[in-house]
Amino acid sequence: MNELPPLPNRAIDTRLCPLCGQSNQCANEVERATGVPQGPCWCTTAVFTTELLERVPVEARRMACICARCAATASQGAAVGS
Repeated sequence: MNELPPLPNRAIDTRLCPLCGQSNQCANEVERATGVPQGPCWCTTAVFTTELLERVPVEARRMACICARCAATASQGAAVGS
């Protein structure tokens, strides 16, 4: 039986949240794209639950940032579940 070839990896857009596809507003990516120095990224004070990080597709891990909305939603869900 012939196996199908693997699907090609789709390119990871580092400007988009890997969970919802919206802009992640990553200060590092804005600086990289514009050359304009940015302040600290919003994510330096955000809480990322283990459950949230595990939802990121393997190919996007450590490549694209989760957006503030997804982080906040997961954080609220964790607080409710506590």
